Amino acid sequence: MSSIVSSLLLSGLILVQASSTTPQPQPQEIIQPQEVRSLAGKLNKIPVFNSNSPELVLKEGILLSTFSPQNKANPEAHLNFPLQGNFDIFAHHVAKAPTPEDLRSLYLGIILHNPTQQPVTVDILQAASYLSQPDAPFIELPPQVEDPTGKVYAGPGSRVMGDILRGRRHQDIFEPQIVIAPGESQMLVNLPIPVRELEPPLNGRSTYMRLRSNGKVYAASLAMFAPKDETGQERPPTLEEWENLLEEGELATPRDRAPTPPGTSGNIVYGRVAGVSAGSIWKAKLSDLGSVDLAIPGKGEAFSYGLSTLDGGQLGTNQVQSAPMLVRYPDTAYKAHGNYGVQYSIALPLRNPTQESQTVAVKLQTPIKQDQLKDGLRFLDPPAQQVFFRGTVRVSYEDEQKVSQTRYFHLVQKRGQRGEPLVKIKIPTMDWRLVQVDFLYPPDATPPQVLTVETLK
Repeated sequence: MSSIVSSLLLSGLILVQASSTTPQPQPQEIIQPQEVRSLAGKLNKIPVFNSNSPELVLKEGILLSTFSPQNKANPEAHLNFPLQGNFDIFAHHVAKAPTPEDLRSLYLGIILHNPTQQPVTVDILQAASYLSQPDAPFIELPPQVEDPTGKVYAGPGSRVMGDILRGRRHQDIFEPQIVIAPGESQMLVNLPIPVRELEPPLNGRSTYMRLRSNGKVYAASLAMFAPKDETGQERPPTLEEWENLLEEGELATPRDRAPTPPGTSGNIVYGRVAGVSAGSIWKAKLSDLGSVDLAIPGKGEAFSYGLSTLDGGQLGTNQVQSAPMLVRYPDTAYKAHGNYGVQYSIALPLRNPTQESQTVAVKLQTPIKQDQLKDGLRFLDPPAQQVFFRGTVRVSYEDEQKVSQTRYFHLVQKRGQRGEPLVKIKIPTMDWRLVQVDFLYPPDATPPQVLTVETLK
């Protein structure tokens, strides 16, 4: 007898599907003694308009505003942080019917304003926006599926990040460029999150955009219930209605759980992000100290590099990769823990220093979160039921004939999952092969993960 259980979890809107009421086997903890290294490189300086709090929106209002507080009814809702040059926009919010009878669509609006006396051109380099229903439902998928065309996804965050990784500007809803007149505003996004005819009446939308502006702009994300036209049908809000909400509105509610102040001992409440974070891409070239390449581990051995490490989950690396916040609301996250939307771009020039050919596997893994390692990485067999990573990973490498290959895989990893090899390559004695791993850290994922290099027996 199957059952479908829906719940709103801290990691996002997740539909949990149980295929059977048969009791699950009790997981056994497996300790993998191996070195975990800090990740070379660092985040770039590109600012990210990061709108993820409140995640669940029940009352319309301002989600995030970098506008000037001048002449605003609620100046505390405006962070006064203009954007210019390259910047990214990330928005991930959930709508739920406030009452069983109130099934209005909640609209997400993202507005840009030109405060200067010259026209400002904004290039939309890449963009994607999807709903969880019907665009990208949270379906059951195998742990690893090769996906050359981008048709495998589970959840809107998974689908959006897969599109951005492939360099796409999604759908017809995004123009390649907009020009904003002096002192004027334009809508970048004006899209619904419908809940009518859904059971339960719950839906989410994930959006990511890479932009370039030749002048200063202010940005805001806003939530408004759909107005109705003269026939009683829902219609998109107008620019004037969005501008009025921006000028007169308050912060949207309910507010998420407030974060734990940095340095506080005990359990950490990370909070959700609402502000501008610093860094959209983490580039790393992994090599040994004083070398240009990376010696593979001994036969049957492995080492790992931390991914999306955070306070309380550094895996012994003493490295926090969470993007710092340039501006934020006082009741939201102190850092962009999880680095949702951040692209990891990692080069591994693997060298075989031994006197025989070796086969090397590279894989992404989701160990149990630890701050300091005790004996090694900890995994579960079988993994726990909670999904901690669902998204697309691109692997580029030179095969045994030194021919370049590029493959895409969609991964679904649960807490404590050891993962499958993304690539296995045979490296001749005293030779080397380059492996490149790229992915955007997806919403609805839970850090940290590791990138593991293993020499097979």
